[in-house]
Amino acid sequence: MGLIFKQSFKNTLIIYLGFLVGGLNTILLYPRILESEYYGLTSYLLSYSNVIMPLTAFGIQYTIVKFFSSYISKEDKDRFLTVAIFLPLLVALPIGFLWDNIHDYIVQKLPKENLIVKDYTIVIYIVAVCCAYFEVFYSWAKVQLQTVFGNVLKEFWNRAVVMILLVAVFANWITKPEFIYILTGTYILRTVLMMFYALYLYTPKFSFKLPHNFKDVIRYSLYIILAGSAGAIILDIDKIMIPDKDTFEKAAYYTVAVFIGSFIEAPGRAMTQILQPLTSQSLNENDSKEVESLYKKSSINLLLVGGLFFLLVNCNVAELFKVMPDKGYAGGELVVLMISAVKLYTMFLGNNTTIINNSQFYRISLPIGVGMAGMVYLLNRYFYFHIEMGTDGLALSTLISVGIFNTFKIWFVNNKFKMHPFSNKSWQMMMIILVLFGAFYFWDFNVPEITYKKFNIHPLLNIILKTLIILPVYLIIVFKLNISPQVNALYNRIKR
Repeated sequence: MGLIFKQSFKNTLIIYLGFLVGGLNTILLYPRILESEYYGLTSYLLSYSNVIMPLTAFGIQYTIVKFFSSYISKEDKDRFLTVAIFLPLLVALPIGFLWDNIHDYIVQKLPKENLIVKDYTIVIYIVAVCCAYFEVFYSWAKVQLQTVFGNVLKEFWNRAVVMILLVAVFANWITKPEFIYILTGTYILRTVLMMFYALYLYTPKFSFKLPHNFKDVIRYSLYIILAGSAGAIILDIDKIMIPDKDTFEKAAYYTVAVFIGSFIEAPGRAMTQILQPLTSQSLNENDSKEVESLYKKSSINLLLVGGLFFLLVNCNVAELFKVMPDKGYAGGELVVLMISAVKLYTMFLGNNTTIINNSQFYRISLPIGVGMAGMVYLLNRYFYFHIEMGTDGLALSTLISVGIFNTFKIWFVNNKFKMHPFSNKSWQMMMIILVLFGAFYFWDFNVPEITYKKFNIHPLLNIILKTLIILPVYLIIVFKLNISPQVNALYNRIKR
């Protein structure tokens, strides 16, 4: 796990730096500068592109991770990577030719107050194609076990650009429509940078001869095209369904709550980036002991780190919403709790999804992915549109759907590989999280109201005071109980 921890540590720092910048954008800058309508519109466009992106990528980002390590000769690797570059065009080009029809579909199903989107639908296609090829070249770097630069571009680049552009809007250097178009251009630039870096790490001699296992490559890509990204697009399905009934402002409120709830998943994203190629390599070498070791270690370490941020987020969320200038953002505490619970459960699975996607049983990923997305959609229709539970209903749909299918994935891996992520430390960790959640969730310090130029300072003081109690209590407990030998070893190394 040395290589995993070294790059995961760097990636975690980058991701949390990205989340810090994103948090400043989401909580302070977006609501005050772009305002709810354009914030909701931007969120809608990017979420729609995220839903289309897996189709555009043709599943190649996962195919690279699975197959690259199985090739021995450079010639075979070069043939494979040549195919990987051109296959996404089989989907991207037809979607581009049909975009006028897709534009009409998007516009026709929206209420009149949301028709501002009609001038921006092309942004959805451009961002989807750019993100698809970014993921392809990022996977290209992953299989070289180099994830840090791609992680900077994926997790920090966009958020830093958004901050700069929001400041430009505030200073009247650009307009709000120009903000959207310039942001789109930065997605193009990001993809170009990732492409050059991937080619720098491994430059193939392009060959238009098909790899010997081309049928296997195509078959895997077709199965994984939706399955691999289903979990990632679940929340985007929520965001693009909101404007079908309510205004873009409502989408903006939900986006903020989802961002806060998703904050805890950063270490999972960091570790997964390096676990993917290592798990794939271990499966290709039939090293079941290493696969099981990665499974258990990733599960407990992610539960430990994710549990800390689950507590910090949820025990402070009510005060965090008081910082927001628009009262419409408040009241999302339950959404944050349910989304963060979804993320924590997913982190507890460790590299479960990677094991399935890179094994001989990868075909099960398709019904899992499609089933999960389909269940979210149907439950959203019921909770949000039929019985009108509001955005709490959207979060509940996600919690139910992901909970059911994550449980199935644990059972499936245990049934096929005779391994599971559980240990005595897992149950101890869950009890620690539950007890501290019960102890700190329902109260706050009685800090007197303090404002500076209409900005509420007292909620921030409350957050700081509560964090200063939760953080040391949590860390002392997990270190004393030796929940994770890897985390304890890292702590002892830093202490020296």
